[in-house]
Amino acid sequence: MSTTRTDHTPGWYVDDRCLNCNLARQYAPGLIGYSPGGPYGGSSTVLRQPGTEDEVRQLYMAAHACPTRSVHPPANDWRPGSDPYPMPLDEAGTVLLCGHAAPKTYGATSYLLRRPDSTAMMIDTPHWRPALARRYEEKAGKITDVLLTHLDHVAHGRQYADAFGARLWIHEGDLHSRPDADSVIRGRDPVEIGPGVIAHPFPGHTAGSTVFVADDTFCFSGDAFFWSQSQQDLEVADSVVYDSITTLAASVARGAEDLTFEWVLPGHGSFHRLPADEMRTRMRGLARRAATYPEQPVDYGKVRY
Repeated sequence: MSTTRTDHTPGWYVDDRCLNCNLARQYAPGLIGYSPGGPYGGSSTVLRQPGTEDEVRQLYMAAHACPTRSVHPPANDWRPGSDPYPMPLDEAGTVLLCGHAAPKTYGATSYLLRRPDSTAMMIDTPHWRPALARRYEEKAGKITDVLLTHLDHVAHGRQYADAFGARLWIHEGDLHSRPDADSVIRGRDPVEIGPGVIAHPFPGHTAGSTVFVADDTFCFSGDAFFWSQSQQDLEVADSVVYDSITTLAASVARGAEDLTFEWVLPGHGSFHRLPADEMRTRMRGLARRAATYPEQPVDYGKVRY
């Protein structure tokens, strides 16, 4: 497989397998950026070489998250201990980033949600490796549930659920993509997955899209909505909608009133934290904007995270 450089600087580089999934740009902002063109509407490229150890750490974060292993250190020197995953996201360590995104999910971010009883849940799934499954349980605790947000994030769900002895969840609207799920969310009403964890059906991106909200704090939004670094606001990927943008706008409007959260934790796009009242205000604004978006053909290259 090719590892042609897509930049012309020595040291760190991004090869031409990049999927334009945005992960590397999220984890190493200012070091890795967007470059237009190519089969995926753009790609990541190294903007500058690191100047501090903290910047080196950010680049290793990006490298170990990248689904195609397109981010390379100088001379492919993968330092022992450079893989930080699973990595705590919030100060309390309630949410852990899994890293090691899977090409089959187009590089979607997956998460571990730790619960007060020393168990945990996985939201969407990273690349499958038995060693990773063991590492996640060692760090997060016994994983009881694997929650799938929608049909194009289902890869490796069965493998991880079986490795953990966990229940695999999906909404009936996307059940055809994972017919071996153990637990099926039905209809439009919220469903309690476990204490403090609620599944909210959120159709639009796909018919079975679901967001999972924990403790009125953490919102795992899949591809329903995300924090846009370019817009500095909540946004939907209106050019990548498989069900209906009209339905998605209605889900956002309903979610603006029904959901309480501080962290938006998407599959694609950036995660971000704001006070719950401000997040509600941002959701209401997104609902108004999304109601004006036209239906259009799917075009990954038009998404600007």
